[in-house]
Amino acid sequence: MSTLELYELQGCPFCAKVTSKLDELGLDYESHFVPRAHSERTEVKEISGQTGVPVLVDEEHGVEGMPESDDIVEYLEKTYGA
Repeated sequence: MSTLELYELQGCPFCAKVTSKLDELGLDYESHFVPRAHSERTEVKEISGQTGVPVLVDEEHGVEGMPESDDIVEYLEKTYGA
């Protein structure tokens, strides 16, 4: 089972940026699609302290809820890139 989990929203360009990087690096991850309404994203808020997506969880490396697509892409490249 993958230790990477991504909280994302269907059609979100920032989420697509992260999934593209995950796919480019050949990483397995578990995807969690969140509701469109921010008020219904309680699980994301519990994990990251905010309701925006994408949010990455990487238990193996102690990442419990990283927001912001640019930060996630940079983290993935640094941690899992060549």
